[in-house]
Amino acid sequence: MKTHRTDLYAFTLIEIMIVVAIIGMLTAIAIPNVKRAVNDSRRRACQSNLRSIDGAKVQWSLNERRADTDTPTDDQLFGEKSYIATKPQCPGGGSYTINCLEQKPTCSIGSHTF
Repeated sequence: MKTHRTDLYAFTLIEIMIVVAIIGMLTAIAIPNVKRAVNDSRRRACQSNLRSIDGAKVQWSLNERRADTDTPTDDQLFGEKSYIATKPQCPGGGSYTINCLEQKPTCSIGSHTF
């Protein structure tokens, strides 16, 4: 003697489609914000690196008694016994230009300014 339960409940196809649509809309809103946050954090990290390089340049010029038109080399600023242990790398993939003492260091990515 088998009895069948007729009071089973389940989600309908329409209900599942509505949930999937809502998740899709939330994802469409979230992804650009995440990308913007990643780019902003890379830019801020690069600016911090540029400040560190500028500080090392100032220390080098004071210790070596250099003129404002002098430009330090990587070996003079970066290394175990130098002002910064390792040369910073741009988190966005750019490259740094040290420039002379009277100019701030720059990054090859235009939005990463000091």
